[in-house]
Amino acid sequence: MTSVTDSDRTFINDFRSIPDMLRHTVATWPDREAFRQFDYAENAWLSLTWRAFNEKVVRWRRTFTAMDLKKGDRVAMLLTNSIDAVTFDEAALANGLVPVPLHAIDTAGSSAYILRDSGARFLVTTSRARWNAIAKAAEAEVDGLPDLNLVVFTNEIVTEGSPQDVDGHPVTLLGVEEWLSTGNHVPDETLPASPEPDDLAGFIYTSGTTGRPKGVMLTHRNIVENVKQINRCFDFSEEDVFLSYLPFSHTFERTVAHYNSLANGSAMAFAKSAGSIEQDLLVVKPTLMCSVPRVYERIYQALMHELADSTEEKRHLTDWAKEVGWRRFCQANDLPVEHSQRENLDETVWPTLDTDIASKIRDRFGGRLRATFAGGASLNTAVAKVFCAMGINILQVYGLTETSPIVSFTRPIGNHPSCVGFPVPDCDVKLGENDELLVRGPQVMKGYWGKTRETAAAFIDGWFRTGDQADLSDGGRIRIKGRLKEIVVTSTGEKIAPVDIEFAIQDDRLFEQVMVLGDNRPFVTALAVVNEKLWRELCDEMQLPFDDPQTIHARDMHRLIIKRIRQTCRNFPQYGIPRAVGITLTPWTVENGLLTPTMKLRRPQIMAAHLDLIESLYAGHQNAR
Repeated sequence: MTSVTDSDRTFINDFRSIPDMLRHTVATWPDREAFRQFDYAENAWLSLTWRAFNEKVVRWRRTFTAMDLKKGDRVAMLLTNSIDAVTFDEAALANGLVPVPLHAIDTAGSSAYILRDSGARFLVTTSRARWNAIAKAAEAEVDGLPDLNLVVFTNEIVTEGSPQDVDGHPVTLLGVEEWLSTGNHVPDETLPASPEPDDLAGFIYTSGTTGRPKGVMLTHRNIVENVKQINRCFDFSEEDVFLSYLPFSHTFERTVAHYNSLANGSAMAFAKSAGSIEQDLLVVKPTLMCSVPRVYERIYQALMHELADSTEEKRHLTDWAKEVGWRRFCQANDLPVEHSQRENLDETVWPTLDTDIASKIRDRFGGRLRATFAGGASLNTAVAKVFCAMGINILQVYGLTETSPIVSFTRPIGNHPSCVGFPVPDCDVKLGENDELLVRGPQVMKGYWGKTRETAAAFIDGWFRTGDQADLSDGGRIRIKGRLKEIVVTSTGEKIAPVDIEFAIQDDRLFEQVMVLGDNRPFVTALAVVNEKLWRELCDEMQLPFDDPQTIHARDMHRLIIKRIRQTCRNFPQYGIPRAVGITLTPWTVENGLLTPTMKLRRPQIMAAHLDLIESLYAGHQNAR
C-alpha cells in the first residue's frame, strides 16, 4: 500500500529518538500551542506553548540529574493524562531513563506489583492517599518495594521529606515543587546526553485479561519507527488538535496521540475524564482523537435511545440518511454498494439529509473532526457503519503493546469497517498455525522484562506471535477474527469466535454489554448487562416486578429474551446462537475489575463473578461440564 502523506514532512524521517522530536518541534513552532488542560482552581482551560513546555521539561531534567539516577534506571508515573504526565515522560526520556507508566485506574495491588517488578526507583503520583494504598498493598507482599527511594506528589505540599518505612525499606515523600527545587543548582551543560536508538524508552505493562501483567521493553527505535510508519499512512499536521483521554499506560494513546503530536507539532487537549468525553468534544472541537470502541458504542447507544423517543419523521429521515450516507461511503471507498429503489434520489436528498441529520451527529464530535482512530479492541461493524455514513471518519488501527503498537492502519481511502486496515510500511505480516497473525518489523519489542522464557515463546522463526486469528484475503487488508485464547470450543467440538455474536446481540438496545461462553459445554450461552430503563419497560410490559430478583429467571421473560437474541443472531450458524442467557443489571467496569483499562472484557473474572448464574444456565442438561 502506497503512502498518502505530503512529502514536506520528511523531517520525521530524521528522528532517531523521542527527544529528537521535542527538539525539532520547539525549534520550529516554539509559540504554537502544545498542551491544553482544564484548571479546576481557575475554572478554565489553560494552554501551554511548546517553548513553555520545554522549559518545564528542562526543570524536571535538572532534578532527575540531581538524584544521580543512571542511564536505564526505571522511573514510574501514576497520573491521569495531564501536563505533569507528559513533562515527566519527556524529561525522563531525555535523561536516558526508562518511564514506567502505571494504569491510573488500576488497583493498588497491581501498581505495587509493577513498581516491584520493574525495579522503579522513583514514583510521581497525585496524592498521599494513592501512595498509602500502594504502600499497604506492597507490605502484604513478600518482597515489598526494595528499589523505590522517592515518591513525589503533584497535588500535595510535602516539605519535610521524612522517610516512610515500607516493609523495612525507607521511602522519602516530597511535594513536586519541593522536589523540583532540589535541581535548581544543576547547570544545563551537565544534563545527560540524548539516548541512542536502541536504548529503552519504556516498560509498558500489558493490561492483560488474565494473570500478572508483563513489562514490555520498547526502545526509542521501536517507537520512532512506528511514528514514521503511521505518518506514511495519514497526513498529520501542526494544525491538528488531539483530544486525549486514553491513559498513557496504553501504548495506543502513547504513540499515535502523544509521540505523534510531539513529532508533528500538533496540540493536545486533555479530557477532564473518560466519563466527560461527550462534553469535552463539544468544548475542545478536536481534529483528531484516539479511542477504544466502547466510547463509540456509548455515543451510538445514546443516539439510538434518543431516536427511539423522537418523532416518526425524525426516525424516517435518520434511516434515509444512514442509507444514503452509507451508499456514498461505499462508493468513495470502493466497497460493494447496497442498492435500493430510491437510490436515484441520493444526490437530490443528500444536502438536506446532511444538514438536518448527519451534521448534527458530526457536531457531537465537535464539528471539525478529520478522523478518529479506533483501536484497542474490536469495533462493532454496525456502529462503525452508522458513523461512517454520517461523515465521522473512523479509521481502525490494529496493534499490540509488543508492537509499539501499530501493525495496521486504515488509510483515508479504502476504509472498510470490518477490517483494521493494511499493514503499515516496512512491516510484514503472515498467517501461522490456526490462522494466527504473525508480525515482523522495526516496531516489534525488545522482549519482556525479566522473562526470558516468555520472550522466546512470543516468537517463532523471528516472527512475533500476536495471539490473534486473522484473515488476509480482502486485498491485503487485515481482518481480525478474534483472540485465539477466547475462541469458544463446545464439548461437541464446535468452534465459535464470540466477539461477532456479542456485537450482533448488542444491536438490540436492551443489551448494553454481552459475553458469550460455552467452553467444554454442550451449547453456547451468554451473560448480558441490560439497559435499566428498557428493562423496566419490558418488566412492565410482561407484568413482572422490576425489583424482584426472580424476574430475571421468569420462564416467560427468558423465552422473550431468547427470541430477541435469535432475531439479532439470525445470520449466524445455529450452534453459535446462545440457547440461554443470564441477565444482570450491574455494568462491567474497570473499577469493579471486570474490564481492562482499555475496556476489554476480563472474561475469566466475569465468569467468576457470575459463576452461580452460569451454572443455572446449564442446570438440568446432561454433559454440561
